[in-house]
Amino acid sequence: MRKRGCLYLVSTPIGNLEDITLRALRVLREVDMIAAEDTRHTRKLLSHYHISNRLSSYHSYNRKEKTDYLLRLLQEGKDIALVTDSGTPGISDPSFYLLKNCIERGIPLTTIPGPTALIAGLVLAGIPVDRFIFLGFLPAKKGRRRKLIESVRKEDKTVVFFESPHRIKDTLEDIEQIMGKRYVSVCRELTKKFEEVLRGTICEVREKIADKKKIGELVVVVAGKGEKIAPLEEDT
Repeated sequence: MRKRGCLYLVSTPIGNLEDITLRALRVLREVDMIAAEDTRHTRKLLSHYHISNRLSSYHSYNRKEKTDYLLRLLQEGKDIALVTDSGTPGISDPSFYLLKNCIERGIPLTTIPGPTALIAGLVLAGIPVDRFIFLGFLPAKKGRRRKLIESVRKEDKTVVFFESPHRIKDTLEDIEQIMGKRYVSVCRELTKKFEEVLRGTICEVREKIADKKKIGELVVVVAGKGEKIAPLEEDT
């Protein structure tokens, strides 16, 4: 029997709409409300699976006021599904603020596991991932970005992070200047028709990216200090 007044953290596809579990679809149909980072984006997913349910926006700009509203509903016994634009809620998105408040108030919550770009990028990298450090999205400001990269320069663990297409070239240049010659993997369009993984030294990958007109959101994986990796050809 399902708990009442429970927050469900529902993982949704990172690109390919077929990458969703049967359990996730059932929960999205059964809950009293779906809190979505972008209701327009989520509505496309729901429409694809013929799910008609109440949607409410929950994003970084309204999280404080909306958290109070959602907490009241949960305390009244309403079930709520929390979804992000793609992947698993709580990873580099505003969901943590609501999760923390639920835990503090003893409100039950659970996760509906599924896709995450972080893991997809790691397993495709061709770089050891038995130990890794996740940095989320790197800072947009150059000074803060370089300071963060410097903090992991001596790590022997693999480093993974998300990056936007308009900053990737500058970020790779910063990594090369600070961390030296490393093997990297840059994944774009994960699970989509034009999925591509660019692998090689930082210099090689920078040259490959320079030829791309439209890149999309990226997962970047950087080999740890001293890691010896043979060059790999990119997937197309």
